[in-house]
Amino acid sequence: MNKDTKIYIAGHNGMVGSAIWRTLSTKGYTNLVGVSSAELDLRNQQAVKDFITEEHPAVIIDAAARVGGILANNDYPYQFIMENMQIQNNLIDSALQSGVEKFIFLGSSCIYPKLAPQPLKETYLLTDSLEPTNEWYALAKITGVKTCQAIRKQYDKDYVSLMPTNLYGTRDNFDLNTSHVLPAMMRKFHEAKENHNAPVTLWGSGSPMREFLFVDDMAEAVVFALENRLPDYLYNVGTGEDLTIKQLAETIQKIIGHQGEIIWDSTKPDGTPRKLMDISKMHALGWKHQVRLEEGIQKTYDWFIQNEGKYKKVKL
Repeated sequence: MNKDTKIYIAGHNGMVGSAIWRTLSTKGYTNLVGVSSAELDLRNQQAVKDFITEEHPAVIIDAAARVGGILANNDYPYQFIMENMQIQNNLIDSALQSGVEKFIFLGSSCIYPKLAPQPLKETYLLTDSLEPTNEWYALAKITGVKTCQAIRKQYDKDYVSLMPTNLYGTRDNFDLNTSHVLPAMMRKFHEAKENHNAPVTLWGSGSPMREFLFVDDMAEAVVFALENRLPDYLYNVGTGEDLTIKQLAETIQKIIGHQGEIIWDSTKPDGTPRKLMDISKMHALGWKHQVRLEEGIQKTYDWFIQNEGKYKKVKL
């Protein structure tokens, strides 16, 4: 892989895509391509085909997706399955038709069955039923994994899928209607602190266990896949360490400095009891995460403070 190889990053303005862009730029890659959703609607098949044909990148990294937490997945199931399938299918098929030799598809740990043995191995894919609260998104991502596998098998192209655990970091989504658990907690604790340490209400019991990966570590994993031909079609990317949602809340609360009460609303769903990734395949190849959770949360909070004005205050 040369430093002037043309690399198209779909979703380059998002949390993951921007981290990949930053990391590649830092490492000296100079021919990066990115267009905004206003310039290119990835749900539009013809528009995507025309763009890929004209740009003809050597590599495509698919970091574009419609994403959200339990609430968003539950409220918009059709959009979550259809729009994600449109985005990835258009990119993958256009890449194949245009002769793109390397494609890196990014998914999520939610592709694995709800009650799969822990930690989650790649071989558990499609062995049981999915978590109902995000099955629409998961189904879309599974089709992307399998489509890349089919191309790899039939055409012998280097199309690989990376499945990260729960990601967080700079440029995260802090909208309480669509955000994931860590940024949602961060915003709630921050605004409660600003509101005389008001109580913070959180969903569920706090007992489910989750694993979190700082987005810059995910970007490093993508670069690792870019610079090496990985021998298999599917790889988990994570830390191999998890903690309860209650422990996460207490960690964020401490870093932010909120001194009020935490109230757990047990009438709200918990989601999957545990989601810990088996990352032995990536470790065996030589990749490992670098950023500890507390360090990553602090970096994320620092970014949030600098960009707090973008977010409308909510009633607690």
